[in-house]
Amino acid sequence: MTIAMDTVLREQLLERRERLAGVVALEKNAHVIDLLQEVDSALERLDVGEYGLCVDCHVPIEGTRLLADPLVRVCLECLSEEERHALERDLETAASIQAALLPEPNLAFRGWDIHYRYEPLGPVSGDHVDLIRPQNDGDSLTFLFGDVAGKGVSASILMSHLHALFRSLLPLELPLDELVERANRLFSESTTPSSYATLVVGRTGGNGVVEMVNAGHCPPLVVQNGEISSVLPTGLPLGMFGTSKFRVRRLKLVEDDLLFLYTDGLSEARNAQGEEYGVRRISAMLERVRGLAAEAAAGVCLDELSAYRNGAPRSDDLTIMALRRASSK
Repeated sequence: MTIAMDTVLREQLLERRERLAGVVALEKNAHVIDLLQEVDSALERLDVGEYGLCVDCHVPIEGTRLLADPLVRVCLECLSEEERHALERDLETAASIQAALLPEPNLAFRGWDIHYRYEPLGPVSGDHVDLIRPQNDGDSLTFLFGDVAGKGVSASILMSHLHALFRSLLPLELPLDELVERANRLFSESTTPSSYATLVVGRTGGNGVVEMVNAGHCPPLVVQNGEISSVLPTGLPLGMFGTSKFRVRRLKLVEDDLLFLYTDGLSEARNAQGEEYGVRRISAMLERVRGLAAEAAAGVCLDELSAYRNGAPRSDDLTIMALRRASSK
């Protein structure tokens, strides 16, 4: 177990111990006392270097399971059939909840043609995508696109947390930089020190203007006037520092211009020889899809990625989104 994970888990256990001890001081609840003893036992195992080892086979327990539940003491291989079925049911429920948070994959809104593809590596994902129409008659559509640190269940929980944060803040109609700064502060205060998310938050206008904050995410690519440019980060990832500031970048897109966003499941995908797909190949693909509808452009991207991988296994969640300024005809 790494030093960083050791530190995070110790902090989680100490926080749980403090809360449980407070409850026990008020009421001698047998269940809470048992939980407190479990936490104390886990802390003792951390001190002697035995924490994170399966009590049955003595091999390391999966890191994502430990982060989700630091009291886990048995690896997946040693779970009973009934326990495995229970875990499968929990994952199926989590996957259905996460799927329900996703917006419709195709959206035409006031001169914008938008399409995304969302491909989790497992049942759940740490990638985040959302499209939010204005509550009034305004012409600003809000889009969010990013990636939470980690994988699996723990990342999906943080993704859902981000989703709820922004959905609750949007009705305040804050300027974009203030919106992200407030979300970052709340996210920092309500997660562990190792939790962070890279995120692009943007607003599209009916006049083709796009406002964006890039909080440490892979630079979105803009196809405009036959050239491709990048929207570099305008701030740190969310959750790193609660007092971070963020700058807004403004673009003006005209007919057939394209804004393309992706997670590192695309840029860092590898072929059988271990070579990364890379931003250069993404840019070359975008040069060939100018004028295509957003859905068609996304389809070309995934087809070319599949051909490049040529059967090599995926190692990360993959999400892409294309926002095209539609024809006025």
